[in-house]
Amino acid sequence: MSVNLEKYNEIKKELGTTTLVAVSKTKPNEDIQELYALGQRDFGENYVQELVDKEAALPKDIRWHFIGHLQSNKVKYIAPFVYLIHGVDSFKLLQEINKQAVKQNRIIDCLLQVHIAQEETKFGMNETELEEALAGAAALPNVRVCGLMGMGSFSDDLEKVRGEFRFLKALFDKCSEWPVVGIEWAILSMGMSGDYAIAMEEGSTTVRIGSLLFGARTYKEKGI
Repeated sequence: MSVNLEKYNEIKKELGTTTLVAVSKTKPNEDIQELYALGQRDFGENYVQELVDKEAALPKDIRWHFIGHLQSNKVKYIAPFVYLIHGVDSFKLLQEINKQAVKQNRIIDCLLQVHIAQEETKFGMNETELEEALAGAAALPNVRVCGLMGMGSFSDDLEKVRGEFRFLKALFDKCSEWPVVGIEWAILSMGMSGDYAIAMEEGSTTVRIGSLLFGARTYKEKGI
């Protein structure tokens, strides 16, 4: 079996009440079914076409998290079913999600992505852009901003990564006091396979773990 079931059970015990999003990008449906059989319901995908295909083929009670960089012109494909969009990195994208949610007659839960790492390749808002997005969200009735998401630096300097997570937690706490957010402000998504333990220590409520569960990934060309 390609899924590390022993590691999955170990991580689940370690996380306690912290939500585990099993990152299943590029992995076959059979691997997802293995974890599903153990009770796992939250799965994360990075590619729109792959997510659409998996949602159509797999059990309908799976909670699909879109955790990749989402382009505005692809929101319509996942709007009918996506459970949570983690990487909303601009107010423009939030507006498009609201537009597509209206068409589907549903409210889509979203996390605003904050740029906390030093790598230029990371997406996310700065603090000013975050404030503007939160202020504008009040006029978007079909999106519900539930919290923040961030990606730490890919670095062996774990104290640097810890500092990035600590900064995001402080920002999360600051935003929780803003009335526009209200009682829905509950999710802080930070931490992946290499740094989830640090993220939890710094206040993460949701971790996104893939390679520890599914092993290395095989990448291929994607469609939409």
